[in-house]
Amino acid sequence: MINTRWKYEDYLITVDKSDLELDVIYNFLSNESYWSKGISMEDVINSINNSVLCFGMYYIDPINKEKKQVGFARVISDLVTFAYLTDVFILKDFRKQGLGKWLIKIIIDYEELKIRRIMLCTDDGHTLYSKYGFASLDKPNLFMQIKGKGAI
Repeated sequence: MINTRWKYEDYLITVDKSDLELDVIYNFLSNESYWSKGISMEDVINSINNSVLCFGMYYIDPINKEKKQVGFARVISDLVTFAYLTDVFILKDFRKQGLGKWLIKIIIDYEELKIRRIMLCTDDGHTLYSKYGFASLDKPNLFMQIKGKGAI
């Protein structure tokens, strides 16, 4: 059986989409991220619904046991040959605690993502992602793109 929940101190990661706090995700992506500024709530909801995996990270208050979403990542994939990791974030107040590293490790070690290729785009996370095996494209000339509305 594949693990779908991970605990570390007062934090929890789960792939259960029903746990996701859409307002938190929307606010970060639309207002704080550099890659999807101005994205609509409808597009956030559709992107989550149409992604095979979403990893939500939560802080569990040790006193009242209330759960608050503090991080997120989603994976677009066929779970056989290709996956695209995107929308990875940890809220500002929870950074510098190793939570981003923990989130990426959980994703990279996730059994269903032991596939042929995982890709991502980043403007500022090369140092973090390289620690988990990500590298520049070895044959960038093989890849092409169509940039749609709002693409950076």
